[in-house]
Amino acid sequence: MAPKTLSFNCAIITGGGGGIGKALAEYLISINKKVIIVGRTEKNLAQTAKELGHDTPYYVLDTGDIPSIPSFIKKVLSEHPEVDCLINNAGVQRPLDVNNFELEKADQEININIRGPLHLAIGFLPHFKTKPAATIINVSSSLGFIPTSIINPVYNGTKAWLHSWTLNLRTQLAKENENVKVVEIAPPMVETDLHRERSDPDDNKKEKNSIALGLDEFMGFVKRGFEADKDTIGAGMSEGVVDRWEKEFGGQYNKAAEGYIKG
Repeated sequence: MAPKTLSFNCAIITGGGGGIGKALAEYLISINKKVIIVGRTEKNLAQTAKELGHDTPYYVLDTGDIPSIPSFIKKVLSEHPEVDCLINNAGVQRPLDVNNFELEKADQEININIRGPLHLAIGFLPHFKTKPAATIINVSSSLGFIPTSIINPVYNGTKAWLHSWTLNLRTQLAKENENVKVVEIAPPMVETDLHRERSDPDDNKKEKNSIALGLDEFMGFVKRGFEADKDTIGAGMSEGVVDRWEKEFGGQYNKAAEGYIKG
């Protein structure tokens, strides 16, 4: 049986310089977890680390730069062998029109949203298996369940991949290991800078969109999900999306998972 979600002691959070990553860091520090933040921009990381206090360490990493990930993991574990939680939060969302498609931007989005989390999880996994308990948390999106943001076809697809990958990662680890908990957080629209490449980068703010959640509201759902040891955590509108998926497809998936584990 997998450990409880919050059994870990030290979490490394990608995209930790702001938004959801920073909010997760603040919460974990408040419950006496050690946090290491990771991001692309050192200036932002340094400021966030200062605001977080507690001598919060930070590392500069572009999670889309796949060749740099093995040396990053080696460095982190040499300096912080206590790491026993990975939170794959870094992501990018870009409006892309298939009639005038920018393949270079799409490839970069795929690297950040898919290949980065994949390489990080696989890279940290051997270390996590040596721990009494460890946790991998993948931040997907409600758009990975229902791709209603038509202008973001690549983002929607990457989050659908992350959802499926998380399910299968959890099941495969359940067959071989009982010390690694795998959790998915599926945010709805949240007030962050995720929409910075849209024509209106503030269209996910509450004053412009009534379905958006503030970070504090969002974290309320996440905290309750962590405390309840939920495998998949929705928030606001996405809570209903997750519940609907579970109702329609959860039983079918669980049956396949049970067959895999017993087989």
